[in-house]
Amino acid sequence: MIIDRYDPVRLFDLVPQLQLELGPELVGLDRLLDDDVLFQRVKADLARRAPLSLVHGRHSTPVEVILRMLVVRRLYHWSYADTEHFVSDSLVLRQFCRLGLQRAPDDTTLIRWAALIQPATLDELNEHVVALARGLRVTRGHKLRTDGTVVETTIHHPTDSSLLADGVRVLNRLIKRAKEVVGDGIAAADTVLHERSREARQVARDIGETARRRGDEAAHARRTAYARLVEITAASLEDASRIAGQIAAAATGRVGKLRAQVDHFVPLVEQVVDQTCRRLFGGETVPAAEKLVSLFEPHTQIICRGKATRPTEFGRKIWLDEVDGGIISRYQILDGNPSDDQHVAPTLAQHQRLFGQPPDLFAGDRGVHSAENELTAQLLGVKQVALPQPGARSAARQKHESQEWFQEAKRFRAGIEGRISGLKRHGYLGQCPDKGEAGFGRWIGWGILTANLATIARSVAAHP
Repeated sequence: MIIDRYDPVRLFDLVPQLQLELGPELVGLDRLLDDDVLFQRVKADLARRAPLSLVHGRHSTPVEVILRMLVVRRLYHWSYADTEHFVSDSLVLRQFCRLGLQRAPDDTTLIRWAALIQPATLDELNEHVVALARGLRVTRGHKLRTDGTVVETTIHHPTDSSLLADGVRVLNRLIKRAKEVVGDGIAAADTVLHERSREARQVARDIGETARRRGDEAAHARRTAYARLVEITAASLEDASRIAGQIAAAATGRVGKLRAQVDHFVPLVEQVVDQTCRRLFGGETVPAAEKLVSLFEPHTQIICRGKATRPTEFGRKIWLDEVDGGIISRYQILDGNPSDDQHVAPTLAQHQRLFGQPPDLFAGDRGVHSAENELTAQLLGVKQVALPQPGARSAARQKHESQEWFQEAKRFRAGIEGRISGLKRHGYLGQCPDKGEAGFGRWIGWGILTANLATIARSVAAHP
């Protein structure tokens, strides 16, 4: 049964000689997290665990504890296991998480609860936090700057050979599990399955060795090895397709999950085979949007932004809007790598909705500029629009951009690069360890939400 909170206990009163207190940042966060809107929206998601979670069953970990421990996890950039350990071990964090003398939930319990909170809920919570920041005068929304960045997923560097080998390994593992479920009805021996997976790994290593050599002989050897690896993968796909019907007929509780895994991975492996054949044997240049770069994080996309140090990144592009006061007022997870100039209208529309008026100043980099975007911002009532024009500029344009207010706006815009760097250094937008597209959305949502709460707490502590 979902419960709200434990009976309050002030641990600091039990050991007064230690003179323990929450630090200024935690004091501010403590007050912000007492907000009933945050509490009720998280509770509504947690109640989705079972139809009668709110009224039946043994008592759960309280909603208040879950919310605060998830914030602490992102605040200090800890894993779930570290969060359990450090909260259990610290009187200060126990007091902050309202845990009292109760046992801290273990990391697996925390993971299951966290998975119930939807990315859309975190988006709504961030809007509420922006409203809190406005009410506390942390921001007035007079200035707005915008930029994009890439958050990477946790995958190995993708190559066709490694993806094919991964596919064989995963399919063979599912076939072995199917044999355990339906017995000896699966028409493939353990020895064959083992040899097929091992051979795939060896052929993938051979491809890696030939890639280090140059010349026609190495190219022929690489092509031959790829052809063999495709054959091995195709054979594994045939086995997986053959057992799909057999496991569907089995009457055990494990069949549903196993069949879902087979149905999930078979099309992905088929896509890897297809893109490999198109590239190597069809002579095609497969577009980045059509490539699969991970079987385990299939939502991962190839992002090329022209950076010298990171020409290609594997993850998702994130678009951020920041207002004065250091508050991220809006974030969006993008599909692919769309042009930056497409985001101006949505950015200004969201700002108008949150603050009830357009910003006095709107700033972006050269990628955001277009004559249409400048006109859109002016028509919406933005007084100063600072979007530097790329390429050659006319004398009139140079004079316009050399004005003092424009130069000051450019310096203001550059601050969002520092903000993004800080968010990544502190782990709010670091490489995503959570699994799946929903997990990625939760990772970004909790990161932005926690960063905004921390910014508000610091600002209130500095200017009480």
